[in-house]
Amino acid sequence: MINLNINQILTQNSKLKKTSKLNNKRVFNFGIIANKSLEGKSTCPVAKGCLGSDYKCYAQKGAYAWPKVKEAYNNRYLLTKQNNFVSLMNESIQKKKVDILRLHDSGDFYSIDYLNKWIEIANANKDVIFYAYTKSIPFFKPSKKSDTSFLLPKNLKIIFSEGSKKDNLINTIKDRHSRIFKDINSLLSAGYINASDNDLNAITDNKKVGLLLH
Repeated sequence: MINLNINQILTQNSKLKKTSKLNNKRVFNFGIIANKSLEGKSTCPVAKGCLGSDYKCYAQKGAYAWPKVKEAYNNRYLLTKQNNFVSLMNESIQKKKVDILRLHDSGDFYSIDYLNKWIEIANANKDVIFYAYTKSIPFFKPSKKSDTSFLLPKNLKIIFSEGSKKDNLINTIKDRHSRIFKDINSLLSAGYINASDNDLNAITDNKKVGLLLH
């Protein structure tokens, strides 16, 4: 069993620290290892472009690639497999007095069972806003043959990230989604809101979320 203290479960990267100050909110993150766990299990099952075909995911380079950092993210992934994951998250959210929680600065919803755990957590913490960028779009748009239909809590906001194996499922008119741009002028001229510095711009009324390549 993985034993992590509260500061190892919920974290803040530099962007979320800046976002917290800009919005006067306690914004934290829960991230797991990107692409594959150290045990070889997929943590981003629907990712495509960010695996190197278009660009390399930021969560696989820089500090994220340091051995100790990878181990920490992998330990959080292993934590999600435990039966007490939901109760540990509920306790951590309350102790940290979280206002807003971003899911996955690294990693993604790797299974329906894992997604359902976050639905349970969001339902148990209705005063907290949860949000996540995801390429696991089929989990949220089940086919007629699938049994994965469910209602998302109102306090769980999902942003579909372009660059997946299933981009064709994204309705760019109706769905909240994100797109990568090489420069700010291209981002703004396309009608997207810039969430590169203030991460909470991802959950405003503008469902077209722009991010600068880094």
